[in-house]
Amino acid sequence: SLGSRRVPLPAITLVISRPGRWIGILVLYTVHKGQFNCPGGGLLHSYLLGLLILLASIICALSALVYISMQGTISNPGPRKSLPKILYTRLLLYFPEFIWAIVGAVWVSDNSVQCEKTVINGVIGTVIASWIIIVFTIVGVVIVFDPLGGKKTFCLPDGVSRNLESSQSGQLLYNVKSSATRVWEKRIRLLCCCIVQDDDHRVAFTSIAELFRNYFSDTDLVPSDIAAGLILLHQEQDKMENCPKEPEEVLCHSPSSLVTDDLDVELENAAHYMLFAAAAYGWPYYVYTNPYTALCKLNGDCCRNRPTDSDIMGSDRHNFHFGSILNITGLQYRDFIHISFHNKIYEIPFFVALDHKKEAIVVAVRGTLSFEDILTDLSADCEDLTLEEVLENGFVHKGITQAANYIYRKLINDGILNQAFTIAPEYKLVIVGHSLGGGTASILAVMLRNSFPTLRCYAFSPPGGLLSKSLADYTKHFIVSVIVGKDLVARLSMPNMEDLKRRIVRIVANCNRPKYQILLRGCWYEVFGGDPDDFPTELDGRNQDALTQPLLAEESLMVHRSPSYNALEEESRLNSPPQYPHLYLPGKIIHIVEECSSRRLCSSDIKYTARWSNETVFSSILISPKMITDHMPDVVLKALNSLSQEHGSCLSCQTR
Repeated sequence: SLGSRRVPLPAITLVISRPGRWIGILVLYTVHKGQFNCPGGGLLHSYLLGLLILLASIICALSALVYISMQGTISNPGPRKSLPKILYTRLLLYFPEFIWAIVGAVWVSDNSVQCEKTVINGVIGTVIASWIIIVFTIVGVVIVFDPLGGKKTFCLPDGVSRNLESSQSGQLLYNVKSSATRVWEKRIRLLCCCIVQDDDHRVAFTSIAELFRNYFSDTDLVPSDIAAGLILLHQEQDKMENCPKEPEEVLCHSPSSLVTDDLDVELENAAHYMLFAAAAYGWPYYVYTNPYTALCKLNGDCCRNRPTDSDIMGSDRHNFHFGSILNITGLQYRDFIHISFHNKIYEIPFFVALDHKKEAIVVAVRGTLSFEDILTDLSADCEDLTLEEVLENGFVHKGITQAANYIYRKLINDGILNQAFTIAPEYKLVIVGHSLGGGTASILAVMLRNSFPTLRCYAFSPPGGLLSKSLADYTKHFIVSVIVGKDLVARLSMPNMEDLKRRIVRIVANCNRPKYQILLRGCWYEVFGGDPDDFPTELDGRNQDALTQPLLAEESLMVHRSPSYNALEEESRLNSPPQYPHLYLPGKIIHIVEECSSRRLCSSDIKYTARWSNETVFSSILISPKMITDHMPDVVLKALNSLSQEHGSCLSCQTR
């Protein structure tokens, strides 16, 4: 089926790009109009003239699509009822466009054409541009097209559903879900076509496809709807932040907050060990943070001999990764016990080094930096973490746990830690990592805790959906998580994503403004700031009890299923444990907040405050321009260095 909300953004993009191409072809045709009297020139003249007419028709169709798409609101498609007819017209124009591109390619390659070289080159350029547009269009359709239909409506006749045996009903539900999973799996395989795929990849593709199927199966949202929803939620959130007292402050300063520990000491340790977590990223991080001098320094280091006392695995061409680690940490060659740059799904790089300053053996795990790492992140199924000596067993993130198992086998089975403690038996064990590395370090610390009771773990910006409540409480004795600002990753979990989806559906469906107004004003607000827009919605004027009930507009964005299908799915859920239970951040949590009057353009002298927090503060995703940048390792390191240099003078104000 054709959704009436699926057109505006792609159409607007094409309307902006197509006239530029049309003008370019018109200029080419006008400038060389008198130069087509050569042998074969009539073919080139006919091609350019036909292409101008065809592009003019396409631009008119796209303009009509954009104009009609702007009518009405997201949840009121009535004014857009004529949109499918125009869309079909635009689709029909793809056939002459494709045929004309073939004709152009044949005519240009004809050896009988003896025109000036500039004319031929200009026509060749237009032919190549046509084929590029066609290829990108086909790829986009393959990725975006949903063979199940925009409205995933599943209806079962009541009479049939009552007579179905349990095995038949279960098979029917399985077939419906399998079809949707296969669609997502094909999309993921297409996006990951450039990486070598093995059994682990195939398992991950299926797991990730099920995750996306579960998340998107009950809504009819499109990317532009989501963008509009995020804009509205951000502005609504900014209005709430103007309140004199934030709920987060109440939570953090309540008597149950962990204020008895020495926050200053932990911040100083975190600032020190964040260097190791950042160094695990190798040369990409080093070049990013030192764009003018990094390459010169690395070129000088690449000529040096590799260390003989450390074990290096994986590819490190020109010694760039190891040279970057040396420059970031300030360690010597002899201080490294093991370095692994090996990277595939569920197997991420790490290194083991001696930190003489803190008298520690540091295991630093790298965060997300490759397609394989992204697949590990997205393998978000839950699995049991079975540890015989630990009573607080529970659920953990599957992909990250497998990555931790890989490093655990390397450290224990390959004798890496034994070698390290043979060299420095009095040192303590410290495990660190950022992002994916922070999550992996946390689960690795749980696995090693009983063998090394004094170990410590510092997880910087770890993913929120990591450990079940019992395991999260258990890790408070030896893990410290550090979160900066409104970091998105620290709030990522399937329950939080479901909550975000419900919030987006609710606020988008009940906004009375056209989508293009929301997007245009939202872009202005995100770039230039100002006061949040007061978009009128159907929620205005309703009492608190009524706000708990969905409106008709909100229900229109949810996928409609028959009662029979809902009964089957409910029965399936009752007979199986939840696939995505609530998972939490590991350990005790230090939350660092930026003190800045301006939300966007702050001065270079930024001040931060830090406080002990708890997992409830991160139970909702916050929308902000900094939700991504607050996660970056250089921002985390900058915040920690700033706090550690203040010697806790500002932190004492927070505990009054």
